[in-house]
Amino acid sequence: MLTILFDGIAYGMLLFILACGLTITLGLMNFINLAHGAFAMAGGYITVVLLNRYGVSFYLCLPIAFFAVAAVGALLERTLYRHLYDAPHLDQVLFSVGLVFMAIAAADYFMGGQQQLINLPDELRGRFEFMGADIGRYRLFIIGCCAVLAIALQLALTRTRFGSQLRAAVDDGRVARGLGINVPLVFALTFALGSGLAGLGGAIGAEMLGLDPNFPLKFMIYFLIVVSVGGTSSITGPFLAALLLGIADVAGKYYAPQVGAFVIYAVMVLVLIVRPHGLFSREGGR
Repeated sequence: MLTILFDGIAYGMLLFILACGLTITLGLMNFINLAHGAFAMAGGYITVVLLNRYGVSFYLCLPIAFFAVAAVGALLERTLYRHLYDAPHLDQVLFSVGLVFMAIAAADYFMGGQQQLINLPDELRGRFEFMGADIGRYRLFIIGCCAVLAIALQLALTRTRFGSQLRAAVDDGRVARGLGINVPLVFALTFALGSGLAGLGGAIGAEMLGLDPNFPLKFMIYFLIVVSVGGTSSITGPFLAALLLGIADVAGKYYAPQVGAFVIYAVMVLVLIVRPHGLFSREGGR
């Protein structure tokens, strides 16, 4: 039982780190970016290439994946995404879905369609016993990274000047500009942050989730479930939602493998019946 709980928490933490960037772009910028999984896939492939081909340390690959994907996100935001901020949501969906299929085709062409494997450091391999539970070292590493990230994001968005500027730009961009806030720069940095977090999640999750060109499509629905269940007004909601969904998914697949894959959807439906706007949500938008 403790092993299942631990694995569920690790899976939930991984879902959070993958989805928190979408929470930022969707919840704080009011932009539906379904290409979020493509940024995660990019982070995973960057890690695979650096680690397996060039022998770069796994721990160094993680910040490289974050900053590299953040830079790509900033470039795309300045050249493509910024023109669609005020477009209807359907246009945003169609645009980002188009980017997903372009990313899938590019990944298949340059990296091939096979599953990519990650050579983890020796200290992250294997499992050990703790209080009767079989604990995976890599899953423990994922939990630690995601916990630190969740705290850092919450503090950054609620206790820093940038967080205040972002909330002001989201609530009323015209007033924010009148107060001297560089709204385009704030949105560019925010989008880059969301993209970088996706890349970091893809780098960390490549070994656990698997990595192939169809990654953005396979996990797109999971990102959306985390955001819809948790709400988009804070980091706390998606964090708790990811934990709930991760534990429910792992427990369901263990105790009822025939229907286990549907447990996460059942939890989503039940939560949204009680809380249609998510666990933690506020009305409004940019």
